[in-house]
Amino acid sequence: MSTKTTPNPPASASAPAPAARPLVLASTSRYRRALLAQLGLPFVVASPETDESPLPGEKPSATALRLAEAKARSVAARYPDALVIGSDQVADCDGQAVGKPLDHRHAVAQLTALSGKTVVFHTGLALVDAARDACQTAMVDVTSTFRELTPAEIEAYLTRDQPYDCAASVKSDALGIALFTRIESDDPSALIGLPLIRLTDMLRAAGLSVLTPPA
Repeated sequence: MSTKTTPNPPASASAPAPAARPLVLASTSRYRRALLAQLGLPFVVASPETDESPLPGEKPSATALRLAEAKARSVAARYPDALVIGSDQVADCDGQAVGKPLDHRHAVAQLTALSGKTVVFHTGLALVDAARDACQTAMVDVTSTFRELTPAEIEAYLTRDQPYDCAASVKSDALGIALFTRIESDDPSALIGLPLIRLTDMLRAAGLSVLTPPA
């Protein structure tokens, strides 16, 4: 009776590249989806089941960081092998949170009140490695100084951008950037809602290189 043996591969043969980890964005925000797409990684979007109400006495920055992690962990429960990204942004003017206006009237009131003032956009970021039950978190701030805005300028901006789903009525990936005289941040993409520089660091620490992703 003969036995067949399979020869070992030649020493020069390279091992197959590791498969990419599933990547999930725990957000239905079109702005965050567009930002994440810039990194060129395949990902899916899932809606987090999270109550976004601030806690009594909670600072705006604490709200943003807590909700970013809560969103990521909510979705990670449904994707046990994935890397899950959560992010949340809260605008802060003199310690008071400035939310989304939702309609034209509230947007006019917001921008009138913010004219000439400095607002800090706190963006919380979380990356949950569901397979290891590990979580990285970061807070990225963008300090933004508003121009002195006239009523006519506010109306013209709102008519063009209609930023009613944006914190503090600022659609910064469009005409909204013209509302400011100055912004300060080490990660400018955070102003739109997803800090790509910090996220790249987190993904790398989790074993996923954005510049040289696995096959």
